[in-house]
Amino acid sequence: MFGTAAAFALFWAMAFPAQADVTGEPVTYEAAAAQSWGAEETAPTNEGSNDGMAVELTSEQQALMDGDARWNASARLYHAGGGGATGNDSLGCRPVAMRTVAVDPRYIPRRSVLFIRETVGLRLADGTLHDGYWYASDTGGAIKGQKVDLFTGHGRGSMQPAMRLNMRTLTIADAGRFEGCPPDWDDTPSRNAPLMAAASPRATGASN
Repeated sequence: MFGTAAAFALFWAMAFPAQADVTGEPVTYEAAAAQSWGAEETAPTNEGSNDGMAVELTSEQQALMDGDARWNASARLYHAGGGGATGNDSLGCRPVAMRTVAVDPRYIPRRSVLFIRETVGLRLADGTLHDGYWYASDTGGAIKGQKVDLFTGHGRGSMQPAMRLNMRTLTIADAGRFEGCPPDWDDTPSRNAPLMAAASPRATGASN
């Protein structure tokens, strides 16, 4: 009667016949495990990145991509909760994750619609892709000159998709002006759409 180890070795040889040694004898489980036979490789992910990702641009986006940058600014990330930002932005609006930008209004006027090239195609936590549009609706005492703070949402975990932008100098085009508060994303954005329909900026005249 086979022992447990011998029975398992026989089962392993029958399940993976190509994994016998050159003599045709079955190999032990320990030997097979050491060789990682039968192991499946986990595919890498690039969440929070647009590296190598082709994004279909509208004619407006393409023009903003190809045109001259109006501003260059070093980016920082900020979030709500856990010691992060609280309350409304400097316009009295609720900050919108991955939309609201805090600026120095002496450098970038509030109510500017900003097109940040480095964020186009950025894969967000829910699988949607960023269209590049942000809204200068917040300010901060530590934001001086060529600096911007990007609002990522609630909690430190919300910063993960945009972490590669932190401390990076961003290329920012002037995409117009907006009235009222920054628009939110669609309630149910399509995970398969290359760009989100609700992200179209409201570019109209307004005062700072």
